[in-house]
Amino acid sequence: MGLAARMMSQAMRKLAGNLKNSGTLLIFINQIRMKIGVMFGNPETTTGGNALKFYASVRLDIRRIGAIKEGDEVVGSETRVKV
Repeated sequence: MGLAARMMSQAMRKLAGNLKNSGTLLIFINQIRMKIGVMFGNPETTTGGNALKFYASVRLDIRRIGAIKEGDEVVGSETRVKV
């Protein structure tokens, strides 16, 4: 297990009870990385181990699919969200 994954797992164990008791919402933002040499299945993975996947109540996959323009100026992003 990598250092980042180990630290994330320890932190989530400590935070989970306190978050539940206090009724607090905690949002994590994570990047997607590509697995090298994947022939079958999804080649995308998230960094930091599996702790966030196990402790998450809801996971959102947010992808930018286009730009919103007013004339030539980009004023926003069109996104697709998978729950």
